[in-house]
Amino acid sequence: MTDQQLVEALKAGEESAFRVLVETRQGLVYNTVLGLVQNAEDAEDVSQEVFIKVFESVRQFKGESAFTTWLYRVAVTSALEFLRKKKRKKRFAFLTSLFGEDQSPLHDPPDFVHPGVQLDNREKAKVLFQAIQKLPENQRIAFTLHKVEGLSYQEVADVMPTTVAAVESLIHRARQNLKKILQDYYKQEI
Repeated sequence: MTDQQLVEALKAGEESAFRVLVETRQGLVYNTVLGLVQNAEDAEDVSQEVFIKVFESVRQFKGESAFTTWLYRVAVTSALEFLRKKKRKKRFAFLTSLFGEDQSPLHDPPDFVHPGVQLDNREKAKVLFQAIQKLPENQRIAFTLHKVEGLSYQEVADVMPTTVAAVESLIHRARQNLKKILQDYYKQEI
């Protein structure tokens, strides 16, 4: 089934098309969301929300971009909305018992497991993904879509919606920031 046929079937409300959508795109959506939220359970929840949003709003898809680009856009937007809600909840929650006197967490976050990371590289990946989380939002999105998901600059520009030059700049700044963050981390480790 081509993307155009899939979109038409989804617009017609065919449940079988929804099943095909989930079966063929669940890896793409899950990995994209996981790269941004960095928690497997949260990524599963957000991914389910993405498919529901796509099914409910597919009639608004005009075909001005590729269906996959639109799907990435919905996934990124949903992941960012989730992170914003999570951040707001944290602000209002009573977290004093979780923090020490210097306001640093007393516990380590759960192990980060991404399907594309081999077991022997998990610790390095955990450090890298923690560093990615420290990047400004646009840099984090561009870097994740290009380096983790493998999208071209043009595809990232379509998803974000911005220009290729802006994407190149965002990724360049993200690399510089990551280099600084990781350099500081590894200096502390020595």
